[in-house]
Amino acid sequence: MLRLKRITTIHSSFLRLLTTPAIYELNSSLESLQVQPTHHHLQQLILSHFSNTNNNPHSSQTYATLFHACARLHRLDIGQKLHHHYTLSHHLITPHQQLYTINHLLNMYAKCGDLEYAHHLFDQMLHRNIVSWTCLISAYAQYGNTDQCFRLFNKMLTHYTPNDFAYASVLSVCDGSTSRGRQVHTLVMKTGFDTCVYVCNALIAMYSRNSGGTEAWKVFNDMEFRNIVSWNTMIALFQICGQGDKAMRFFSLMHRDSCLGFDRATLVSVLSSLLGRDEIDFSWGLRSCFQLHCVSVKTGFILDVGIVTALVKAYSILWGEVSDCYKLFLETNGCQDLMLWTEIIVAFSERDPEKAILLFGQLLREGLSLDSYAFSIALKACAGLLTDRNALMVHCKVIKSGFVDALVLGNALIHAYARCGSISRASQVFEEMRCRDIVTWNSMLKAYALHGKANEALGLYGKMDVKPDAATFVALLSACSHAGMVQEGIQIFDSMFAKHGIVPQLEHYACIVDIVGRAGHIFQAEKIIKEMPMQPDYVVWSAFLGACRKHRESELAQKAASQLKELDPENSLGYVLMSNVYCSNHSFNEAGHLRKQMRGLGVTKQPGLSWTDLG
Repeated sequence: MLRLKRITTIHSSFLRLLTTPAIYELNSSLESLQVQPTHHHLQQLILSHFSNTNNNPHSSQTYATLFHACARLHRLDIGQKLHHHYTLSHHLITPHQQLYTINHLLNMYAKCGDLEYAHHLFDQMLHRNIVSWTCLISAYAQYGNTDQCFRLFNKMLTHYTPNDFAYASVLSVCDGSTSRGRQVHTLVMKTGFDTCVYVCNALIAMYSRNSGGTEAWKVFNDMEFRNIVSWNTMIALFQICGQGDKAMRFFSLMHRDSCLGFDRATLVSVLSSLLGRDEIDFSWGLRSCFQLHCVSVKTGFILDVGIVTALVKAYSILWGEVSDCYKLFLETNGCQDLMLWTEIIVAFSERDPEKAILLFGQLLREGLSLDSYAFSIALKACAGLLTDRNALMVHCKVIKSGFVDALVLGNALIHAYARCGSISRASQVFEEMRCRDIVTWNSMLKAYALHGKANEALGLYGKMDVKPDAATFVALLSACSHAGMVQEGIQIFDSMFAKHGIVPQLEHYACIVDIVGRAGHIFQAEKIIKEMPMQPDYVVWSAFLGACRKHRESELAQKAASQLKELDPENSLGYVLMSNVYCSNHSFNEAGHLRKQMRGLGVTKQPGLSWTDLG
């Protein structure tokens, strides 16, 4: 209410300018709104500025402030009109004032994205200073034009010593070019800017993106003074490198030894770092997540919806209690934040898809504008259900929301319909898609494989207009396995490297062992396992044991079962399959002994599941 009264008061002062000749009132009003300029008030200011027809010249500060507001609001249209007005009266301004104003004009064109005219204006300037150069360099850096950025930077070196903004700008475009970054670093040291916190932070960020942690750590360690950005940049580096343990230790060090404290970005980075490791230690990750949760509560950051969203995501991925995620969500009192809603739906999508769909329905009633990611998560939950009713509902919402041509949603719809048993609808979505990528083709191939339609899968493979990848061949081999197409499966497996240069991985070997073994070629399947260039995993041995069970090869089955027990002693699959082999051969005593062994080791068989949909 106070802010509204303040803005209304300032707006009233704008109207008085139409009849009041005091230019300083306009400048005062402009400066007051620089904290948070709005499009409406900027337009009112421009109208007041143009309507002031008294003989008092408009000051350079007036123009500069207006150009600055246009730059912040990205209002190139208003800035161009103001530029025209300026050209009619610039003769009233001294050269020093003119340089000050034109620098702001240059900045306005650059920030609004008109780099071509900004560069033209720069070339036409009779006088330039370090601000002029830095403004254009930072603009090219902002839009990722590395070559032009460095070209200007090198030219500037013949006239001026770079300032901190120039250094930060060129360092921000050194991605993939550590040598350039090191050259700039050398110049930073020569010109004495290695003591500037702003430049050092840019150096840390540059090394983080290119050469990893060693050089970034050296810059950080050599800094005499650090701010929160310095610490956050290092934590972000550990996050990128998947070193959550280092990020946690660094956060503890920052929390304990730094007088700066930490901010929202710090907590979000540390929470994200827990999820970025190739092999996540879920037990350690959950403990760390709980510690960060406690810190968030203690410091009041738990009231920030961004922190709650990061916590929900972390608990979900680390397989924490989904009820804890839901409690966090409820504590926000129905916050109108799409990211938070999306993450809580993600948390339920795999473990309780029905609840995820209910939450998605609540989200729709909230009236928020959904993005493609939110719809894709809802479709992921639909894929966990046995009927396509919910998938149809989400599909209708996708169409109504104008996302019918979204590639990611087309792929998600194919997957959802296929998992729900509606192969015809999956095929229809595929045929109606205007644009397809490798994921689209693979999703449809997997759908055919899931439904045992090997001929359709092979026919679709022949029509592919994109280069196949490893996932393509997993789908094809799975289709051949379900249909018992041995020769076709072997040909596809052999063509992977010979024709496409794709080296078969464990999942491909599991498929070919299953294909050959199911057909009764047990010794050929064993030969494939022996000749594998990598150690067979649990899935490969499970496929081989399944084939041995089907064809009652007890001796080889025992070998496979022992391998499974060695790889995962607590998994019941190997015991159950081996018990079935004994029962098939009427060796009931051995089967009973194996069941006793399971109970003695505390291995429990996963219960079966049946599902009936009523209504």
